[in-house]
Amino acid sequence: MNQEIQTQVTQASQQLQALMYETKKVIIGQDRLMRNLVIALLARGHIILEWVPWLAKTLAISTLAQTIGVDFARVQFTPDLLPSDLIGTQIWDQKTANFVTKTGPIFAHLVLADEINRAPAKVQSALLEAMAERQVTIGDESYQLDPPFVVMATQNPVEQEGTYSLPEAQLDRFLLKTVISYPTEDEEVEIMKRFGGDVMQEQISQIVPHQDILAIQSLVDQIHVSDSIYDYVKNIIVATRNPKEKWFERLASYIQYGASPRASLALITASKVMALIHGRTFVIPEDIQEIVEDVLQHRLILSFDATADGVSVQEIIAEIVQGISVV
Repeated sequence: MNQEIQTQVTQASQQLQALMYETKKVIIGQDRLMRNLVIALLARGHIILEWVPWLAKTLAISTLAQTIGVDFARVQFTPDLLPSDLIGTQIWDQKTANFVTKTGPIFAHLVLADEINRAPAKVQSALLEAMAERQVTIGDESYQLDPPFVVMATQNPVEQEGTYSLPEAQLDRFLLKTVISYPTEDEEVEIMKRFGGDVMQEQISQIVPHQDILAIQSLVDQIHVSDSIYDYVKNIIVATRNPKEKWFERLASYIQYGASPRASLALITASKVMALIHGRTFVIPEDIQEIVEDVLQHRLILSFDATADGVSVQEIIAEIVQGISVV
């Protein structure tokens, strides 16, 4: 049985490596972004991306949709957006004298919620139902969303005009948060050389069929996690809640609220996908260390002291991980 799972994991790893290689035809750099998009997809989670516009976030997500052959929809979140613009609405049909349901873009497999922190609360509520329950409610009817279903949201830094901080409870629904960086100087030159005009999405081929993605999602559940890994994750999470208990006295005044139990589940699930990507049937500490920042950085609420001292959430996570050893 173990050999059978190893064979399946090896095959899945090869498919995923080929998928990410295919995206490099149009996505230059941003390897971490593409990796995290794949992790969110296979972990049945959602991902939020942050940085300024024009860094190929939309292109990255639409490219992923092409490589797995699923539907993609983009919704531009604005202050005047209505829930019906996202989930759909009921329309009166004069011919049948009945209401008919017109579904919205949320019914795609991969949904890009662009500039999510510009939308009003009612839209956020409708999106939260889709993310948490994999369903939407239109009128008196509930409609299930077809798997795989992933919301990939982009968020502008709150310092920009017209943006609002998302509620902590909604941020916690995202499996990962990835802060996108500018391309390097070499990547900038390569972008100019390769794409002097419009990027042709037709260059991208379907690499992993839709049904294979669902099978790989089920395979992730069979990745083994040892008790020592569970303890390792537990110690990291507890250190964010009670730094003094784990001998991080310096951080006690910097963390206002630590990570929730959902963070523990997210870290285990994401590390399972990481192990599978590397072709392993079991999780090792390096899997945790490789993904922990993306899992935790939107779940820690820092105090005023951290802001005043210029201490970032990334620095806090790095210090905790460095100070926690595997039993």
